[in-house]
Amino acid sequence: MLSRPLLRFVRDDRRINFMRGRHMGLIVSAVLSIASVILFFEPGLKLGLDFRGGIIVEAQTPGAADFGKLRSALEKADIHPDAVQAFGSPRDVRISINAPEGADREAQTQKLVDGVKTAISAAEPGTQVLRADAVGASVSSELFRDGLLALGFSLAMILAYIWIRFEREFAISAVVTLILDLTKTVGFLAITRFEFDLVMVAALLTILGYSTNDKVVVYDRIRENLRKYRTMPLRELLDLSINETLNRTLGTSMTVFLAALPLALFGGSTLTGFATVMLFGIVVGTSSSIFIAAPLLLLMGEKRLRKTPSSDTE
Repeated sequence: MLSRPLLRFVRDDRRINFMRGRHMGLIVSAVLSIASVILFFEPGLKLGLDFRGGIIVEAQTPGAADFGKLRSALEKADIHPDAVQAFGSPRDVRISINAPEGADREAQTQKLVDGVKTAISAAEPGTQVLRADAVGASVSSELFRDGLLALGFSLAMILAYIWIRFEREFAISAVVTLILDLTKTVGFLAITRFEFDLVMVAALLTILGYSTNDKVVVYDRIRENLRKYRTMPLRELLDLSINETLNRTLGTSMTVFLAALPLALFGGSTLTGFATVMLFGIVVGTSSSIFIAAPLLLLMGEKRLRKTPSSDTE
């Protein structure tokens, strides 16, 4: 005989009427997504080196870094960094500089890198340069375009997959929900000012995959119940399906959330942004599977999947 699990987020016999708040859920989601689109244009995303072009130098000082001293040394060398910040331990320093303009950019870039190395070594003797990367403007614009194409291609493949596996209403509802998830995450990036680079594109693609899996689980149960309860109104059937999968949805989300949490807390500047965006995406993806995807399916498939009695209105 199977034992009962130690943790249940909700009782098995609990029936929550999620569809009662479907209008409020859709309105709140739409408002947040519109606000996120506005934030995308103003103030906009803080583009990382991959997308804006520039130079990144990472170094390690013998002791705790004196950032004021390092900035002064760079200014004296006529180098004006965009940022001088810590990452990882107090000894680790990251210096970012905007890409040089004008002709012969390659030579100017190399001159800047050499100048940074000389300046920080003079300010903090014994400093070791760990990494020096430079991305040109043409390469950065190409990377930005390719990142957007990757997101668009992923959405198209998800639409095709769900359309083939389920029905048209399921596919459109899922993709609309995923777009709403993505816009909210972009708004979160605009507010938090995490650098938007290729790592963040990977985070967005990961969120897309996780959120899609979450919605497929709920949609699978909805499809099973459509066959099992042939006379049940669609609204009641959606509530039943969400309740039946709720423990699994919350359990999976909590597991992924706890796995990403240490990276957000202790991952250093390289991983903190990625993990924090992942945490936000997990929360948004889980809530949208319950409060957005199902109401959209009810809105789009009420007449085709199963007509709800006219008396069932709010």
